Parts: sequence; C-alpha cells; structure tokens
Amino acid sequence: MKRFIFIIFIGLHTVRVGAQQAPADLKTLINQSFTYFPAFKELDQAIEVENKRIDLAKAAGQPSVSATGSYNYLHPVSVVSIPMGDQVTNLSIMPNNNYKTMVNGSYTLWDFALVKTGVERAKVGLQYAKDNAQYNKNQMAFQVANIYYQIAYLKNAIAIQDSVISFLQFNKRDTEVKFKNGDALKYDVLSIQSSIDQENNRKIDLQNSLNKQYNLMHYATGVEVSKEMTVFDFPSLSASNDVAGILESAKTGNAEYLLLKDKIALAEAELKISQTQGKPSLVLNAGTGFANGYTPEINKFRYTYQAGVTLNIPIYQGGRIKKQVSLSQEQLMQSRLAQQTLDNTFRKDIQQALTDIASNRSSLVNAQGQIDEAKQAQKFAQSRFKNGTGTNLELTSASTNVQRAELTHLQYRYQLCIASLELARLEGLVYW
Repeated sequence: MKRFIFIIFIGLHTVRVGAQQAPADLKTLINQSFTYFPAFKELDQAIEVENKRIDLAKAAGQPSVSATGSYNYLHPVSVVSIPMGDQVTNLSIMPNNNYKTMVNGSYTLWDFALVKTGVERAKVGLQYAKDNAQYNKNQMAFQVANIYYQIAYLKNAIAIQDSVISFLQFNKRDTEVKFKNGDALKYDVLSIQSSIDQENNRKIDLQNSLNKQYNLMHYATGVEVSKEMTVFDFPSLSASNDVAGILESAKTGNAEYLLLKDKIALAEAELKISQTQGKPSLVLNAGTGFANGYTPEINKFRYTYQAGVTLNIPIYQGGRIKKQVSLSQEQLMQSRLAQQTLDNTFRKDIQQALTDIASNRSSLVNAQGQIDEAKQAQKFAQSRFKNGTGTNLELTSASTNVQRAELTHLQYRYQLCIASLELARLEGLVYW
C-alpha cells in the first residue's frame, strides 16, 4: 500500500527543437518557465557578452590611430663651433626645449591569420553560449514535464483513495444497520471505521505530496496549475525502436551532444590560436604633426610626417609557444575522448528506457486483468456480507485488493509515461 506514494525524480537533461505532440497545458507551462525563471535572463546576457567578444576580436584587425603631445627639456645640447673671420660662432643643432604633437596610425598588413583565428574562436564561443542557453531551457522543460506528470499521477492516486473510502463508508452504513438489528458486532463497525481512518491518512499523505508538486510547479513557472490535470499518457515520439537509430538521432539533436561538439570546436580554435602565436607580423606605421628642432630655426614649430613598415620576427620566448601548443593539443584530445564516454552513457540509458517501455506495456496487460478479477471478487464479498454469509475481514480484504490492483495499474501507466519521456529526452525530441 505504500507504493501509492511512488515518486520518480528524473535527472535534468535535454531535447532538441522540433514539432511534437504533447498536452497543450504542458506546452504552455514549459514555455512559461522560459520567461519566468530568472536564470534564463542570465543566460541571455551571456549570449550578449559573447557577441561583444566577436566585435572585440574583429577590432584587433582594424587600424589603430592615436594622438600624442610631448615636451622635453634637454641639457646639454650639441653645439657646433663655426669660425667666422676673427670670431667663432656657436650654433646649437637642437633646442633645449623640445615640443612635439603627432597623430600616429598603424595597421597590421600580415599576421599569419592571427586576427581571423581570434574571430573564429569568438564565434565558437557565441555558439557555445547559445547551445548552453538551449541546454538549460531543455533541462527546465524536462523538470516541468516531470512535475506535471507527478501531479497527474498523484491526482489519479487520490481518486482511487476516494473510491476506496466511499466503498468503505457505504459498507460501514450497512454494518451499522446490521449491528442495530443484532446481525453484526460492534467490533465489525469499529474495524471498518479503523480502515476508513487508515485510508484517510493515506489520502492526506497523497494530498501533501500533491501540494508539494504544486509548489514546485509554481516555483518553476510562476503559474497556479489547473486542478483538473489528470492525464499522463505521454505520446510515443520516437521514430525508431533500436538503440543505434536513437543514438544517431541523439548525436544530431540532443543539446548535450551539441555542447560537447562546441567544446571540441573551442579546443580546436584554441589550438589554432596557439599555433599562430610567435609568428612574424608586418605592420604599417604612419604619423603626422608638428615639432621643433629642425635647423636652421630649431625653435620653430614645423609640420612633419613619417611613414614606414615594421617587420616583427620573434626569435626566442623561452619555449612558451611550444608548451602552449602542446597544452592545447592535450585539451583537444580530452574533449574528443569525452564523446566516447557520452556515447557509452547514452547507449546504456537508451537501452534501459526501451526495456522499461516494453516491460511496463506487458505489465499493464496483466495489471488490467488483476483489476477485473479483484473487482469481481469484491462484488462477491460485498454480496456475501450483505447476506450474512461473509465476514467484515473478507470485505475489507477484497476492497484492499481492488485498491492495490488499481494503484499497481496506475503505477505501470505512470512508469510507462516517464520511460517514454526519458526516451524522448535521450533522442533529442521536443514535446512542446
């Protein structure tokens, strides 16, 4: 009897975007959670940050312009002595007071695609941020779906409890009449009342669990869910029943796989950046402005300009570049090996979900037969009790057997629903 409080909490995972069928109110709740839950605003902001990183990476390849102004006092300064007749004239070739204002510009003509590689790395980061946002949305969607079906399960279990309590109350009234007529004992009345109290306590436990699920749904969506939510027959969405086919679908659609692919792409981009570090670069430089210090009037402010190219060739950096490349290669290998681990995990989980679906479908057939047999036995026990040939113990036992059979059937339906939901998650299907 304690199995009626059977609650399954599934780990939060992902599904892919696609049009599938599911209850309309479930779709509404899932989409409401996307706009209500605060974490999604943070994820959207992370996407904006990555967009700015792309702009920043592109800016590294743009021309650079700066304005400078300087003043320097020099002493001593170079003096040239020039004989002129009987006298010697001292001529300064530079002033003591030096002024200079310039506008300088530079542009990298050649950098072994360092800027391009940086932009590509930033774009991969943006894709990762987008897939991460989708991954978390799918986690929330799966959580909401589990809460939704737990609510439906508990409401159906409460309905079964209500039917059991109603049946016991009806038989209590019959027993009270028999007790007044001397055909039953006070013990029989008290026994039935004890069973009613016991079933009421179980209903209270169920209602308490249901209220907790309502609270969880409000926490996730901000919505007070409908009190009529009782259906939890999740549709079978998979187009394949074999492990290999579902695994291939997961590789192209499951957001967990998409995030792993992004991590591999990030590692590859980091490796390219490492390989371009320490390469030569050719930079164009130009500047114009005003300065003094030009003979013959060295204190006069004059217009000046300059232009040229600079070739930078790193020669030795302590082996830092080589070590960075080696590190990036190891990180890339680690990311690729993680895909094998993910494949093994998904293969196991898909096989388990398919096994659960097949098992619960078979169990449902047997459970329905048990319900029919238990209800028939209950009718016989009730008839015998009314005619005085049966006992209260027989009637209570028959009622308990019906309740157990109905709860067992309900649990198999619920487990089949959750197994189908799990398979949809693994394959990467969307149900909203």
